Amino acid sequence: MSDTFKLPALPYAHDALEPHIDERTMQIHHGKHHAAYTSKLNDAVQGTSMAGLSIEDLLAHHCDKPAIRNNGGGFYNHNLFWSVMASPGNGGGGVIVGSVIDKAIKQNFGSWEDFKNGFAQAAATRFGSGWAWLCVHAGGKLEICSTANQDNPLMPDAGCSGTPILGLDVWEHAYYLNYQNRRPEYIDAFWNVVNWAEVERLYNAHS
Repeated sequence: MSDTFKLPALPYAHDALEPHIDERTMQIHHGKHHAAYTSKLNDAVQGTSMAGLSIEDLLAHHCDKPAIRNNGGGFYNHNLFWSVMASPGNGGGGVIVGSVIDKAIKQNFGSWEDFKNGFAQAAATRFGSGWAWLCVHAGGKLEICSTANQDNPLMPDAGCSGTPILGLDVWEHAYYLNYQNRRPEYIDAFWNVVNWAEVERLYNAHS
């Protein structure tokens, strides 16, 4: 039986996000951590009534099962994480003034500075391991929130809702080799590699 879920290839080289996210971290994070979540998720659904369900359906309706919540969350969260980053020379960090996402950020948060401060606070104050999110609701309303461990807003009891369009991994394995315990420096560096074109595509698809 072939696996339902596949580890996606990174959309850039392991060293493409340097110096903001280092090559070794990317190799371990994608090739070990994300790969393990993917493998364990396949093990959890194989031979059950959940086989064949999409990852979104699994998270929405079966996250009461720890193997789905932890590994399904890890699979989905990392898929999004890789997709919303790009190298600084290839779209990372730049946003077009007057674009759809530029207008949405300003309309919902007042300014980019206020948005970035709110997102950074959510990421920095998440105790232990988890994620910071920018989510969109029907109609275009944006929300910043954070979740613990591999939880995400698609889970009905995650503490926030909407569809994630930007996520930042604040598990230590995402940054410790380069930043050690300096999570705020990692958060600041993240802005240099955000792929705002992809964030805007997700916003348009889910608002």
